[in-house]
Amino acid sequence: MNILAIDTCTEVCSVCLYQDGKWYSRFIKDRIKASSLILPLCDEVFSQAGIQAQNLDLIAYTKGPGSFTGVRMCVGITQGIASAYDIPTLGFSTLEVVGFGASQKYAVNNIAVALDARMGEIYWGLYQDQTLIVETLKKPDEVDPLSDDFIGVGMGFKAYENPLVTASGVIEYHAEFYPMAENLVLLGLAKVKDDLTVFDKLALPLYLRNNVAVKSLK
Repeated sequence: MNILAIDTCTEVCSVCLYQDGKWYSRFIKDRIKASSLILPLCDEVFSQAGIQAQNLDLIAYTKGPGSFTGVRMCVGITQGIASAYDIPTLGFSTLEVVGFGASQKYAVNNIAVALDARMGEIYWGLYQDQTLIVETLKKPDEVDPLSDDFIGVGMGFKAYENPLVTASGVIEYHAEFYPMAENLVLLGLAKVKDDLTVFDKLALPLYLRNNVAVKSLK
């Protein structure tokens, strides 16, 4: 099975091509407008694997929340490739991808995900027992207190460290933790294995701050 996974929803850009058990990955951070590099990175992994976009069986992508430009870039490229070659797509919340990745890396069941949403807010998610159970937009000092078996991940813990840690009670946290396209592949493989009818009819974004999305489209 050939799966292309792409993420441009946060401050990093990540691409992974999975080809029948082989992995070809690219990851970029600390670059201005990193999301604009997504197509060249896709070309690189296609070339390395020796296949073309029309050979894909699935495109897995992050649909947001995240940077408004980054979300549009990720969804738009997914739509373009999928429409051109009639390829199924699967979208996953950025919070779920980060939570899943953290649960794998740190071998824990309870993850608090905080992504910097700017404007004094965070995208807040709780990932427990391999499921995203909370997905919302919050002010850092208004999150609910958590038990001490949660660990925190995401740049929200760097941007709003003091109010977020005080409100949540999270003691262990890793701010420099990002969505990775390899985890998108794993989520896609698991979902397809469980249900062959799960594909998206159309790649669509997820905005938790709807008023900003509406304003930006005017």
